[in-house]
Amino acid sequence: MWSGRFARVTVRVWEPSTPPGVGAASPVVDEAEAVEFLELFHAENPEAGPAAPRIRWVRAEIGFTGTYQHTSAELAFGARVAWRNSARCIGRLYWRSMRVRDLRAVREPAAVAAECAEHLRIAFNGGKVRPLITVFAPDAPGRPGPRIWNEQLIRYAGHRQADGSVLGDPRYAGFTEAVGRLGWRRPERPSAFDALPLVVSSDGETHLSTLPEDAVVEVPLVHPELEWFAELGLRWHAVPAISNMRLSIGGVSYPAAPFNGWYMGTEIGARNLTDPDRYDLLPEVGRRLGLDTGREQTLWKDRALVEINRAVLHSFAAAGVTISDHHTESARFLKHLEKEERAGRVCPADWSWIVPPMSGGLTPVFHRYYDTPHLRPEFVADEDATRASLEGVAPTLPPTVPTRLTPMWTYLGGRRPARS
Repeated sequence: MWSGRFARVTVRVWEPSTPPGVGAASPVVDEAEAVEFLELFHAENPEAGPAAPRIRWVRAEIGFTGTYQHTSAELAFGARVAWRNSARCIGRLYWRSMRVRDLRAVREPAAVAAECAEHLRIAFNGGKVRPLITVFAPDAPGRPGPRIWNEQLIRYAGHRQADGSVLGDPRYAGFTEAVGRLGWRRPERPSAFDALPLVVSSDGETHLSTLPEDAVVEVPLVHPELEWFAELGLRWHAVPAISNMRLSIGGVSYPAAPFNGWYMGTEIGARNLTDPDRYDLLPEVGRRLGLDTGREQTLWKDRALVEINRAVLHSFAAAGVTISDHHTESARFLKHLEKEERAGRVCPADWSWIVPPMSGGLTPVFHRYYDTPHLRPEFVADEDATRASLEGVAPTLPPTVPTRLTPMWTYLGGRRPARS
């Protein structure tokens, strides 16, 4: 029975600034969303017992506090299902294998930054990159959770030059200037691959933290046949850890929940290194290949793109770092679709993101339509996060109300603690 198990455990919730039920802070949790999630959790985890007792408990907790606390099992399930529901991700076959680090007790900015560095170390795993999510404190009435400004835990600075050009990644030129205003000093000799510092906001404080060298594992890019390719001085980081998306589970929002899988080669070779508003390497590689870059009909872009992507896959494999190619990952995605259909579930997929940005018509994911239902739990990219990660504009955080942890039983037993 739920009551038997929970009677010996203290649920930690944030006490509203005024007594429950007396017009305190507005609830941040939609009760219907909470019930929807709990019914899903118990349906897919029958060993957890019937849902009704847990739902009654959560409804009471929301009524008293405006929010509720997930059990460890609920948190892990919710995070994995959020990945399962990510319509833009092609690599969801292994959603059940995601490891979940439950760090909901961590909210102090410097501690969040330190744990983000640890996330990168654990995820790298000696080169055998493992899917991993680290979940920090959630939003609660009167006390928002921490926010990570960075789009990914590792991204490269974009240094604006006097002539208007950008050394590094132009996507992050605005963010680079913003962290400079916060106190970051770029290297004496800036390069095209200077890792940006982490910026974390929490409880009215913003913390700037340089990632330790051992947390930023990079792969130098060389070509299996073209010796001159190494002269380009290219490299890329091994772990793609997204850090500016909210994890939403049953109405509870976790604004800081960095997560990663492993790279598909085209993410690096057909987007990051070649998009015109990123590193824009196609013209340089085309010239070095001796191609006629003056006419589109020569397909010089296509030929240069293939060689860049060959270099990425070759280099990661030679370094012993997990990476997948777009043909293999496309086949895996269709296998994932089949498994979801056998389980009686709809698999949301955004065609424009699922189809690889290179040789799309050669992959099986190109030749079909997909369902696009909005399913929860989910990862959410909000406007605040986008502005913070690209423009360096501080996230808009509601005011923090002084709070302290209170056992749920205090309320259920009719005893409110004395206020300090």
